[in-house]
Amino acid sequence: MQFSKFMAVATLAIVAACGGGDQPAETPAETPAPAPAETAAPAAAVTGTTHVVQMLGDDKGYRFEPAAITIKTGDAIKFDFISGGPHNVAFDATTLSPEAKAALIAGLPNPMMELATQMLLQAGESVTINFAGVPAGTYEAICTPHLAMGMKIAITVQ
Repeated sequence: MQFSKFMAVATLAIVAACGGGDQPAETPAETPAPAPAETAAPAAAVTGTTHVVQMLGDDKGYRFEPAAITIKTGDAIKFDFISGGPHNVAFDATTLSPEAKAALIAGLPNPMMELATQMLLQAGESVTINFAGVPAGTYEAICTPHLAMGMKIAITVQ
């Protein structure tokens, strides 16, 4: 019986403490706004072809189709999410020259991170990367969520 009385008193104390009533909530101290991120120069206009690469995940595995593509400076690549998402396209900054890094940053629309597109969540979505101004060379890109499954593409810019 004593245990029941104790539980009743404890329950009332908890309810009273959590009631909140009409007291205004404390206002947290204002956090200073983060410093603006370094902005890239705008990308040069696409002057060539827009190529299409499919992003797939199915019984054949996770992959870009084609897994290697050759384009010209001034071209763009439209990455179409077909199946098996979410997908994105990301480049490794440690493998890029400063010029290539700056040009790729400028060519990424609404980046999720410095060298990664936003995450595509639904089949039918796409993202187009502008390679105008990207120096000649071969650039490896990955799909971050499916890197462990080998989802990579080699993009050669001529």
